[in-house]
Amino acid sequence: MKICSQNIRKIRRSKDLTQEYMAFEMGISQKAYSDIENAKVKINLEILTKISDILDIKPSEICSISDKCANEFEDKYHGLLEYMKKNDISIPKEYL
Repeated sequence: MKICSQNIRKIRRSKDLTQEYMAFEMGISQKAYSDIENAKVKINLEILTKISDILDIKPSEICSISDKCANEFEDKYHGLLEYMKKNDISIPKEYL
């Protein structure tokens, strides 16, 4: 989890975005966002998706495949894609 949080900070800074901006876009306080980057809260699929959308990257770019959260995310992500395919739900191209 800590590696994912560090990656979020690194990517955010590379895009010259502030914690305040990220928090505003996520609809949370700056303190709550800071807690994400400092690994004080568990990064779940919803948080990872929101952050990746704001940073305009794929969620897998935040966590490498070897990271625990990436493995958890990938399992849920692929499960969701399979569910959507089986139920004929449209999947945006950027998520394929």
